[in-house]
Amino acid sequence: MGYKTKLIVLAGLSLTLVVLFLFFDLNNWEYALPRRGTKIFAIVITGAAIAFSTVIFQTITNNRILTPSIIGLDSLYMLIQTFLIFMFGSTSVMVLNKHLNFGISVIVMVLFAGLLYKTLFKKGGQNIFFLLLVGIVLGTLFGSLSTFMQVIIDPNEFLSVQNRMFASFNNVNTDLLWLSIILFFLISLYYFRFNKYLDVLSLGREHAINLGVDYDYVIKRLLVIVAMLISIATALVGPITFLGLLVANVAYEFMKTYKHSYIIIAAMLISIIALVGGQLIVERIFSFATPLSVIVNFVGGVYFLYLLLKESKKW
Repeated sequence: MGYKTKLIVLAGLSLTLVVLFLFFDLNNWEYALPRRGTKIFAIVITGAAIAFSTVIFQTITNNRILTPSIIGLDSLYMLIQTFLIFMFGSTSVMVLNKHLNFGISVIVMVLFAGLLYKTLFKKGGQNIFFLLLVGIVLGTLFGSLSTFMQVIIDPNEFLSVQNRMFASFNNVNTDLLWLSIILFFLISLYYFRFNKYLDVLSLGREHAINLGVDYDYVIKRLLVIVAMLISIATALVGPITFLGLLVANVAYEFMKTYKHSYIIIAAMLISIIALVGGQLIVERIFSFATPLSVIVNFVGGVYFLYLLLKESKKW
């Protein structure tokens, strides 16, 4: 089966699930269809952004077990939300106004990523693994600070924080959704300037430099793209830790190619299939008793352990 045929199969399956989600057991068209449509748009943009960013990040690090969450972006999002509620309360305009909250989250996460990368690269390390190590330490610090504030916060305020701990596609703000789609489109356009470098970057730093790639310039901008994509997805619906790891590795195994033009599209489609299929299970089988993020993180966590055991045998 050729690469294009595989993509057509994935596109057909994702489209089938989307149609099934939209029209299955649809009684009140005027009420239910717009709400299901909003939810589908949120699922598609979130799944595409997470898959897109994870493939780029794994190519940069030359490691298929890593995801952007390892540098602490998910933990930073929770720290921002916890801090805003801790300092200003759940009735603050910075919490209730979804546009303002979304803007604060995206700006802080991108500034953090840009400052982290710029500082580390300026210090002369230019070592992506040192960057990851610092990211892990900062992620742990952010998580500890969030937990500390959650422990001493008012119990009623904590409920507002708790609602942001898990990804939710059931309460998506339409205006926020369209803003996310526009940002995703603009980021994708900017990414196409660097698309030609990814296949070379997958060979490693030394080979990429020898083949004429301005490594530091390209890496810095790709990392900022990753940070922006993750911040959009996380601020829109909340953190989904293992989704990127799961869909990216399934895309690699399914496509059996090094060409990122195929891998990225396949990962996006697989992500949409996983999220739409998972949301159908949540709504039709579990009757909303279990959040989608719990299912995705459970399956992704099991797959992560499988990858670790698989790699340990090679070592």
